[in-house]
Amino acid sequence: KLIGAPAGYVGYDDGGLLTDAVRKSPDCVLLLDEIEKAHSDIFNILLQVMDYGVLTDSKGRKAHFKNVILIMTSNAGAQYASQASVGFASTASAGSAMLKQVKHTFKPEFINRLNEIVVFNDMDEQMAKLILGKKLRELNAKLAAKSVSIALTDEAHQHLLKSGYSKEYGAREMDRVIQQQLKTMLMREILFGKLKKGGEATVDLQNGTLTIKQS
Repeated sequence: KLIGAPAGYVGYDDGGLLTDAVRKSPDCVLLLDEIEKAHSDIFNILLQVMDYGVLTDSKGRKAHFKNVILIMTSNAGAQYASQASVGFASTASAGSAMLKQVKHTFKPEFINRLNEIVVFNDMDEQMAKLILGKKLRELNAKLAAKSVSIALTDEAHQHLLKSGYSKEYGAREMDRVIQQQLKTMLMREILFGKLKKGGEATVDLQNGTLTIKQS
């Protein structure tokens, strides 16, 4: 589907998802998440893109990638990095373990065409605090459309931070905790409770559970 279905097959007239998107927005950032899970045919397409900067779809039309920034993410080696960082090993050794597994996962001809491989450290508590602050600001911005604003007590803030901080799952765990413990409660109050007509609310922590009261 990236370059379109062959002639005579269903979807031929639809064009390619990737080629059409790049023709429409030739100056873009193309993000491919968890690239290690891709089919081998995808790697063949990427090799063509990285070699020639051009990709031809099933109709013979060219999409030019010369102004496309290609970023690929991968979890390859993450488990080995965690093992390497146990005990007295340094962050550098964890990064080396990850790079070693990356080279084992991907073929040399693919790795040789990458400009750079960047290894990210695990999320620490300070980074988790920044992420939580950003998520709460985004939530308040969305609530403003319903004439609602919230403020968290220190206890509630620390509860979300502690519950959402996970080295293994990163920021996704923070998203899950905010959705399950905060957003669900807020939506219930906005639809059926204290915030049906809008207003300011304070989120607190009581007996290990988040609570909400209108200010």
